[in-house]
Amino acid sequence: MATKNSVENVSRRSFLKNLGLGSGALVLAVNFPEVSGLPKAFAAPASTKFEPSVYVHINADDTVGIIVHRSEMGQGIRTSIPMIVADELDADWQKINVIQGLGDKKYGSQNTDGSRSIRNFYQPLREAGATARTMLEQAAANQWQVPVDECYAKANQIIHKPTGRTASFGSLVAVAATLPVPDPISLKLKSKAEFNFIGKSDIPLVDGHDIATGNTTYGYDVQLPDMEYVVIARPPVLASKLVKFDASKAKKISGVIDVIALENLEEPPLFKPLGGVAVVASNTWAAMQGRDALEIEWENSSHASYESEEYKKSLAASCDAPSAVLRKAGDVDAALASADKVFAADYYVPELIHVPMEPPAAAAHYHDGVLDIWACTQTPQSAQGTVAQLLQVPPENVNINVTLLGGGFGRKSKPDFIVEAAMMSKLRGKPVKVCWTREDEIQNGYYHAVSYQKLKAGLDNKHKVTAWQHNVALPTISSTFAKGADVIAFEADLGLIDMPYDISNVQCAAGKATAHTRIGWLRSVTNINQAFAVCSFADELAHEAKTDPKDYLLSLLGNDRHIDLAAQNAKYGNYGSDIKQYPIDTARYKNVVNRVANMANWDKPRKAGSALGIAVHRSFATYVACVAEVSEQNGKIKVDKMWFSLDCGTAVNPERIRSQMEGSAVFGISLAFYGELTAKDGVINQTNFHDYPVARMTDTPVTEIDIVDSDAPPGGIGEPGVPPVVPAITNAIFALTGKRYRDLPLAKQGIV
Repeated sequence: MATKNSVENVSRRSFLKNLGLGSGALVLAVNFPEVSGLPKAFAAPASTKFEPSVYVHINADDTVGIIVHRSEMGQGIRTSIPMIVADELDADWQKINVIQGLGDKKYGSQNTDGSRSIRNFYQPLREAGATARTMLEQAAANQWQVPVDECYAKANQIIHKPTGRTASFGSLVAVAATLPVPDPISLKLKSKAEFNFIGKSDIPLVDGHDIATGNTTYGYDVQLPDMEYVVIARPPVLASKLVKFDASKAKKISGVIDVIALENLEEPPLFKPLGGVAVVASNTWAAMQGRDALEIEWENSSHASYESEEYKKSLAASCDAPSAVLRKAGDVDAALASADKVFAADYYVPELIHVPMEPPAAAAHYHDGVLDIWACTQTPQSAQGTVAQLLQVPPENVNINVTLLGGGFGRKSKPDFIVEAAMMSKLRGKPVKVCWTREDEIQNGYYHAVSYQKLKAGLDNKHKVTAWQHNVALPTISSTFAKGADVIAFEADLGLIDMPYDISNVQCAAGKATAHTRIGWLRSVTNINQAFAVCSFADELAHEAKTDPKDYLLSLLGNDRHIDLAAQNAKYGNYGSDIKQYPIDTARYKNVVNRVANMANWDKPRKAGSALGIAVHRSFATYVACVAEVSEQNGKIKVDKMWFSLDCGTAVNPERIRSQMEGSAVFGISLAFYGELTAKDGVINQTNFHDYPVARMTDTPVTEIDIVDSDAPPGGIGEPGVPPVVPAITNAIFALTGKRYRDLPLAKQGIV
C-alpha cells in the first residue's frame, strides 16, 4: 500500500518473492501466526484429534502436530524438538506439522536462553513422544483384541508383529483419545541404537528453504491492517528525564501522524520502556525522519558521570579491595607469601552489545480488552507477564505470537520493546509496530558488562602452581533488577568459581561496580570475560614454566575427578542443572583437549609465520576445547583455521551443533578483534557497524568440529563454543609474536 509521500512498505518477504525466489515447499508443514489479519489458531483443524501431551497431537488425517515452545533464532530448535518427539513416537517425518507455540505457562519455561532448550526438555519431549506411541499401540491392541506387546509403532503406523496387520496413527485417534495417559515411569524409551532421528546429521532444517526464499515471518516482517509505525527517541543517558520537546518540524514531515511524550523510566530498569518521545507515522521512514526532526531537552541522571577510561580505573581499584569471597580453599595469602615465584596478570574486556542482524521489533493490537502481540522474542512468557503487569491487562488476555528471530544472542530475552508496542497500541487504539534501528540498539540496548580481572599464581621451584587468586570487578546483571546491586551474583558461576585446575590454595573474589547502563546477558555471558582471563593465564604460566601449553594445561587439570565446589565454600548453580547428573568432570576436560590437539596436529612443526593456541572451557554443562591457528603478514594478524572438540553429552542434532560451533568461531573473532563500546558523559559513543564492527567473511577461518560420542545427558550448545575462542586466538598470537594481549579488542592494538 503506497503512503501519501509515495514511500511503499515493502517487506523482506515480498521483496524476495518479487525476485522469483518465493516458490518451492518444505518437506514439513510449518505454522506461524497469521499476520496479515487476525491471529489464527495454533491448534489443528476441528477434526478429531488425539492430544496426549501439550507438545504433540495426532489428527484423524494422520498428520502429527508437534508444538515447538521455544524460539527459533538460527539455532535450529524448530528442527531439534520435532526430532526428539518424532523419534520416540516413531512418526513419519513427512507427516509432521511443526507448530509454533504461543506464550503459555503450560509448556514449562519458554525462555530460550541459557542453552537450555534441549538440556532441560530432552527427557520431557522423549516422554511426550513415547506417551503418544504407547497409547496408539494400546488402541491398536484393543481394536484387534491382541496383547499390546505384539504391537509396535513404525513410521506413522502400528504394526501387529505376528500377522503384519497395520493401522495408521490417524485411524486410531478416536480410540486412543479415550485411553488413560500412562505414568511416565511405565514408559519404555528407545535405546540409542533404535533412534531414527536423534543423533543423525541428515535431517533437513525445517525452516531452511522458507528462510532462504522469504516465506517466513520475522518480527520486522509483521504487517497488520491499518497498522501505524512507531520509532522512539530515547534518553541518551540511562534514566534521564524528558524536560521538554518541540515537535513542530517533525509534524510537517509527510506521513507523521502524531508525536507523544512517554513516561520517564524509574530505576531499576527491569524490562520497562526507557521513556522518551514516540513518533507515530504511516511508514517507518516517516517515523525515523520525524524523530530526527525533534528538538528535545533532557535532564541527565547521575549516570552522566559514566566515562569508559575512568570507569576502567575504578574497576581495577575495586579488584584490589574485593568485597565478597566466592570460593576459598586452603590459605592463598600464605601460599603466595611462601611461593618461590609469584606471577600476576590483569585482563580487561570492554562493554559489548549483541547486534543481531534483526534489531528488536514488535507489533501489537489492543482490542476488546485483549492484546495480540507478534514479536521476535526469546521469552514469550516473560513478555506476557511484563506486558500484563505494566499495562494492567490480565495475563490470559495477552497473546504472544513468536515470530522467527533474525538473531538473538540474549538481547531478545528482554521484552522492553514488546512493552513499548503494547503500550502504544493501547494508547492509539489500533495496531502498532515499534521498530528499533541499529543505532537505537547500540545506544539504548542491554549491554554485556565491562570487566577488569586480576590474577596471581604462586609457583614452586618446579613451576607447579601452589596458589591461585582471581579477583574480578564488573557491573552485575542484578543491577537491572535491583537498584543499588553492585557485586556479581550468578556471574561468578560462569568461569570464575568453577575454575577446574587441581590447585590446593584457591581464592576467587569480587569487587563492587556501579552499573551505568542496562546490563543483560549476551551469548555466553561472563564466561566470555572469565574464560579469557583463566585460559590466557594458564597459557602464560605454561610459557613461564617453559612447557608446552597443551601439556601444561593437562597437568593443571590434574587427576580425573569430579570437582566438589561446595567443599571450597562456593555456592555453585551449575547452569540450573543437577550437579550429580552434570558433574564438573576433569576427565571430560582432558579428553577434548587431547582430541582437539590431535585434530590440529599440535605436536608437529608449523609452517613458518604461523602458530597455534589452545584453550578449554566448560559452560552450560558442555566441554569445549579450541585450537586457533594464526599467521602474521605486514604486522597484521589473521586467524587461518580453528578446530573444536566438544563433549555435549547426547548430541541430538549434530548438523546444528556443528553450525553453532562455526557461529561461535565467528562470534568469538568479533569479540577478540573488534568488540568495544565506550562511553563519554554517560552516552555510548558507537552507533552502527562502522564503529562497532563484527567479523566479515574475510575474517572467518576454516573450521573443523569434532563431537564426542557420548551417552551422557545433553549439555547446552548455543553458548559453550564462544568462551575458548578468544583465549585460543590470543594464546596463538603470543606463540607467534611473543606479544601478550590482555586488553581487548585487538583492533586497538593495531594488529588487524
